Amino acid sequence: MAGRRVKCLSVIGFGLICLKMVASTKTAPEIPAIDQAYSKISNSITVEWATVPGATSYLLTAKDGNTVIETMVANSPGTVTGLKAATSYQITVRSISPTGRSQASPPKQAKTVLAAPILQVSSPSPDSILVQWEAVYMAIGFSVSIVRANGLGRIWKENTTNTALTFTSLDAGTLYTIKAYAWNANGTPGDDSTCNQRTKGAFNYTVMALSDFSKLSCSTTFSSCTISSLQCGTEYLISVLASNDAGSSGSTSAVTLKTVACAPGGVTIQEAPPGHLSVAWSSVDLGDYYVAFVKSDDGLEVHCNTSLTQCNFLSECGFTYFISVFAYNKAGQSPLGDVFNYTTAPCCPSDINPVLVSSDTVEIIWSPVRGAELYETKAVDGFKVVECNDTAPACTLSALECDTKYNITVYSFSEVRGSNTSCTSRFITTAPCSPEIKNVSKDAFPMINVHWRPTNDEATYTVTARGEKGLHQCSSTGDSCTLGALPCGAVFSVTAVAETPAGRSLPSYSVPLETVPCCPAGLTVTQVTQSVINVSWTVGTGAQTYVTVLESHTGQSKCHTHQNHCLLGCITCGINYTVALKAISATGLTADCAYQSYSSSACCPLGVKLYRLGPNGIRIYWQASRGSANYSTDLYGSKGIFMCAPSAGLSFCDVTEIPCGDVYTVMVSPVAETGLKLTFCPKKIYSVTCSGSTLGMVIYRGKRNAE
Repeated sequence: MAGRRVKCLSVIGFGLICLKMVASTKTAPEIPAIDQAYSKISNSITVEWATVPGATSYLLTAKDGNTVIETMVANSPGTVTGLKAATSYQITVRSISPTGRSQASPPKQAKTVLAAPILQVSSPSPDSILVQWEAVYMAIGFSVSIVRANGLGRIWKENTTNTALTFTSLDAGTLYTIKAYAWNANGTPGDDSTCNQRTKGAFNYTVMALSDFSKLSCSTTFSSCTISSLQCGTEYLISVLASNDAGSSGSTSAVTLKTVACAPGGVTIQEAPPGHLSVAWSSVDLGDYYVAFVKSDDGLEVHCNTSLTQCNFLSECGFTYFISVFAYNKAGQSPLGDVFNYTTAPCCPSDINPVLVSSDTVEIIWSPVRGAELYETKAVDGFKVVECNDTAPACTLSALECDTKYNITVYSFSEVRGSNTSCTSRFITTAPCSPEIKNVSKDAFPMINVHWRPTNDEATYTVTARGEKGLHQCSSTGDSCTLGALPCGAVFSVTAVAETPAGRSLPSYSVPLETVPCCPAGLTVTQVTQSVINVSWTVGTGAQTYVTVLESHTGQSKCHTHQNHCLLGCITCGINYTVALKAISATGLTADCAYQSYSSSACCPLGVKLYRLGPNGIRIYWQASRGSANYSTDLYGSKGIFMCAPSAGLSFCDVTEIPCGDVYTVMVSPVAETGLKLTFCPKKIYSVTCSGSTLGMVIYRGKRNAE
């Protein structure tokens, strides 16, 4: 029979990646120190270190560039698997205890040994076996040995730098075991590859695999053949029948073959309590132990192996976990079954920041959380609920009641898992309600009393009067306060605001406030005639009209005008009057302005006559009016003006050295207390001749009104 090549693969271990333990806030254990790190298998490195007190496990880390592989072990030595052959790694160890985990140890460099050569063997003749292989990375030489499979006889061993070697002088029809490994420049051997090959003897072989439910076979002229369609979790009896021209041999003694177990079924996943995943499955035939893998959607994978049918894992909110379970026996790993996914509830927002926009509106913002597709915000006040839903991490709750305490909760929601109902709530009190001003009392100006309707519990109210003449405020915790020292003749807008620890209310509706007009700064009374006076004053701010009143025991005189002066008649001479002025605004507000009393002028004298006193003298005589008064006399003629003032209490006055032969205008006038001579009394005209008696009455020529 022609020899057939057999391709042999080395069996290497598989790496288990363990979940990094979260460091506790308590004191972490000591940092271990690596004694040595070495590789005996091309996909693993073994590490030895001194035990750390209190450590319950250790985390081994192998780093090659950006690739990091971690393995959790119970004690030293520990092995990191899943590595690349002939590759240098930086090895570190962390100790882990219930209080946390330590920092990484000082690193050690270690290099994995060479990979095993992949052998292809055949028997080109009854007494020879040809061994071939592909080049191995970093290998500079190979060692190949051959021995009878039953262990009897001598061992042939050859070293070569080639990738093929032929062993001759072998026994025909005999099963041999071939083993090969490569070595590197340091002479360090790598992994072994082992294959069996039979030298030529028979022309044909039939292999049969028998189970309780099926019978399978394959035929070949080579020393191996493949039976396909084996069932997982099944025990087969394997026998080989050889045949040549002389006939068939008897079957070999049957050997038992157990296939890999079938993938576990009935996988159930539960999260109870939150943060803990429980994965359970059904047991399978021929399963010696099980390994459950849990990989999160951020790429981190953890696993557990157990002889039981359940594993527990730590979980985090907002993650999707992909879960697969394999069964293992000596034949290897079961086929991949269904991959399950489980999404945990989305995380709850933790940095909720409510901001009061107004008395009935609260704006709430928070940071986005993992796993949330929608946020539901609720504000609860007893039985009333205000809510909003949004995909954005913000919400504005409006139509709230002012001065009210609300329980606010932000729930996260995902389509797969629904709402996370475990989110915590917080309380917030809305800003106070706006007060309502009931009235503004101006009875005691300049003190203005403002009354309002209290609308809040334990609030401080501030009243503000704002106008062109400035801003005035008062505060109270009750229902009124007094605005003081307001200016006259001003217009204000009055509002009230409530304030509590929760914030400030919106201002109340404004109420207009007009203060009484200002009294004129000065008032002047001028006697126009004996019965008429003129009262004038400066302009009073805010006044539109004025009322002037003169009053005495004899009666009252009054005028109402929009000007800043008025004439008052029917005045009795020589009487004391009280002068009052009222300033009135456009809306009818009145300011009563008090001034000093006024005495009208003395009455003009009666019975004015002139008498001659010798050739050049004139006596002026009159009858004094009621009341005491001082008088002044004036004579106006073409030859000059002559004046005289009587002694106190007298009713005549003498003018000497007055020219005769002239016509004189005579006026006797009372003199005011200020010394001002009044000019409104009537004038009389007299003719003073130079002939006639030197004594006697002067001729009266007529009467002349005052000018």
